[in-house]
Amino acid sequence: MSSFQSRLIYFVIRNRHLLKFHLKRDAWDENTSIPAFRADCEKGAGRMKLPEGIQISPAAIQGLPEGLSAEWIRPSGAPKDRLAEGPVIFYVHGGGYVSGSCADHRGVVAKVVKGSGVSALLYEYRLAPEHPFPAALDDTLTAYRWLLAQGASAAQTVIMGESAGGGLCLAALLAFRDGGLPLPAAGVSLSPWTDLTLSGESYRTRANAAIDPPGMSEVCSKYYAGDNEPTLPYISPLYGDLRGLPPLLIYVGDYETLRDDAVAFARKATEAGVKVNLHVVEGMTHCFPLHAPLYPEATEALADICAFIRRYACGEGQPAESSVALG
Repeated sequence: MSSFQSRLIYFVIRNRHLLKFHLKRDAWDENTSIPAFRADCEKGAGRMKLPEGIQISPAAIQGLPEGLSAEWIRPSGAPKDRLAEGPVIFYVHGGGYVSGSCADHRGVVAKVVKGSGVSALLYEYRLAPEHPFPAALDDTLTAYRWLLAQGASAAQTVIMGESAGGGLCLAALLAFRDGGLPLPAAGVSLSPWTDLTLSGESYRTRANAAIDPPGMSEVCSKYYAGDNEPTLPYISPLYGDLRGLPPLLIYVGDYETLRDDAVAFARKATEAGVKVNLHVVEGMTHCFPLHAPLYPEATEALADICAFIRRYACGEGQPAESSVALG
C-alpha cells in the first residue's frame, strides 16, 4: 500500500479544481488557452525553492532560435570554466509539447543535480501549437550537438526527460543514432509519452485516477503532430526501430494515462536488445519521483535515479541487468 503522505499529496493534486470552487475537473479542448496554461506552470514553479548547494549559470547555445534560453545547473564548487567537461545530464523538459521552460523546470532539475552530484544542461525548445513537429526535435539536436562541441563526452552524458520530455528524449536517441551522433551513455525517462496516437488502454482505464485534465493528451497530440502522422517514430518513439539504444531507466505511476506508453516502449526496447529497467509503481501518479522529498516513494525513486545517473555518467558500479516488471 502507498504511504499516507503520497495519498494525501495525490488527493490534493487530484482535487485541485475544488480550490477554484469547480465541482468537476477542467477539461481541455480547442478553446483551452495555452498561454494561460504556460503562465500557470510558471507561477507554480515560482513557489519552488532551489535546494542548497546549487549554482545556475546561463548557457548561450549557438543555433537555438531567438528567444530560447538554456542554463547550467551545477553543484556548488563545480568549475565554471569547464562546464561541459566531465559527467553531464542533458535534460529535456516536459509540458505536453505546449509548455515548459528553464524557469519552470529549474527546481526539479536542481533536485536531480543535488542528488546525483552531476551538472545538468537544461535548454528550451520551440513549443506547439506555434511550432509543431519537428521544431522541438530540431532544437534538441542543436542543443546536443552544441554540448558535444563544448567538449562533453557522450560516454559521460545521461539524457533525461519527463512526460513529453521523456518521450522527446527517447525520440532524440533515435535521431542521434540515425544521424550518426555518439549516443549518451544512458537515458532516464519519467512517465514518457511514447505514443501520440493514444492507443494504450491506460488512456481509458486510468482516466479517472490520473491527475492530468481530461482531453489534454488529445489536444497536445494534435498541436504537436500538426500535419504529420503521429505514428512517425520521431513523434511517437514507440513505433521506431529501437535497436542500438543505450541502457534506459523508466519510471511511471500506475495511476497514469501514460502507464501503457511506458510499459509498451520498455517491452519493445527489451525485445530489441536494449537494457531497460522499468518501474511501474502502484498508487503513484505522473512524474512522481520529482515530488521528492514530499513522500517516501518519490524519495526512494529519485535516489535510484540519481544512483543510475552516477553509475553511467561517472562510471560508478556495474550496469544493472534488463528488467521489465511491474511494481
